[in-house]
Amino acid sequence: MHTASQAADSQISQPIPTRRAPLRALFGWVLYDWAAQPYYTLVLTFLFAPYFATVVVGDAARGQALWGYAAATAGILVAIGSPLLGALADGRGRRKPWIALLTVVLVAGLATLWLAVPAASNGTIALILAAFILATLAAEFTQVFTNAIMPTLVPYDQLGRLSGTGWAVGYAGGLVSLAFMAGLIVADPTTGKTVIGLDPLLRLDTASREGDRLVGPLAAVWFLLFMLPFFLFVPDRPPPQAHGAAPRRTAMAELWDTIKGLPSHPDMLYFLVARMLYTDGLAAIFAFGGIYGAAVFGWGALELGLFGIVLTATGVIGAIAGGVLDDRIGARTVIIGALFVLLIGALGILSIDRTHVLFTLDVAPKAPGSSPFSSTGERVFLAFAMVIGIVAAPVQAASRSLLARLAPPDKITQFFGLFAFSGKVTAFMAPFMVATVTAASGSQRIGMSAIAVFLVVGIALMAKVHPRAARDDSSHIIRNSDR
Repeated sequence: MHTASQAADSQISQPIPTRRAPLRALFGWVLYDWAAQPYYTLVLTFLFAPYFATVVVGDAARGQALWGYAAATAGILVAIGSPLLGALADGRGRRKPWIALLTVVLVAGLATLWLAVPAASNGTIALILAAFILATLAAEFTQVFTNAIMPTLVPYDQLGRLSGTGWAVGYAGGLVSLAFMAGLIVADPTTGKTVIGLDPLLRLDTASREGDRLVGPLAAVWFLLFMLPFFLFVPDRPPPQAHGAAPRRTAMAELWDTIKGLPSHPDMLYFLVARMLYTDGLAAIFAFGGIYGAAVFGWGALELGLFGIVLTATGVIGAIAGGVLDDRIGARTVIIGALFVLLIGALGILSIDRTHVLFTLDVAPKAPGSSPFSSTGERVFLAFAMVIGIVAAPVQAASRSLLARLAPPDKITQFFGLFAFSGKVTAFMAPFMVATVTAASGSQRIGMSAIAVFLVVGIALMAKVHPRAARDDSSHIIRNSDR
């Protein structure tokens, strides 16, 4: 006798595709990464966050603290909400209506950032932070649903290329949007020129910092525009059919049953824990790599900006190459190999100080006032950073495709919710370890070496994952969840 959960599963079962979806559908899905990236690049990282801390709040330390608390709040809510939202969607039909609802929330949150005037009142600051939290939740929750659609578009032996292409397109979208805003729109209030010395394309009031405030609305319009192909061309699941009078189980009950079933599917469990750790380590490398370079070589905004562009550009190359390798040799192999290379790149960066590379080789220090990356130490540092940039994208893209291969098709959204959970729940651990070891040792180099622990343990756990066996045994989770 079928339970209500089994009935729901059978109504919307997703067969493993044997042929590729039409090209327009793949184009629409890949373009999601392009559409979403300006939020992460312009708002979360490079332009709006520094503007908020230094100008909107007016006190850089207080502004950074407020932004950090808001980001942490959003991260906790994403970690808690993603699996639950995935469970709510699985067994309940279409995913695109959820994406449409989240799009409205994301656009509204981003548009509200226009109100972030210089030296804003406490009420306005609170409104901006609330809008930022809502936008973050919508952006992260949207990924759960778009990722869950991915395995319905191509056969499993093409998931790597699709995921890698999406990741590469996302990197490119971040570069293009950053170049457009920083190079053509946002002007320095003292000179009236953009960072590349041009007059801004739009006549905006620099005194009220309209160029900086436009970042949010532009990211909103960008998302709406480039999501249109997704809504027009990407196929969705059919709505579930009515099935007698069997009561529908709650999303929490379904999620709890899935979690209880994880021990019977150890490959998924090992993978989620491994990703939790190596994602923390990877994020810490990007967060502290620029700080370390600035401390060693005295980098300013120009050097750090160029450093970020180089990392992003190499990420595009790495994502495409990693996607091809993913389909040829397997996502697990790509992840383990990339983590090994990432570990070498991180240790290579730590081998550099003002007068040495590779710990022992003497080099001339960077001359004061010299051009960016003109010293030997900087060039070696940049070379190791490029290695990190190339392999970081395949780690992320292959993780997405591996989850799609491991998860039972009828519970794919739940598992992408758990995937999001694994990327957020311990995001504090690596930065906390770096900060603690740095404070205890008094050395940035020793402090950053703590990152290696996360990568090494991640590699060890990934070695226990066996995707083929996991796919064969994925029904264990379904059977356990129906008990």
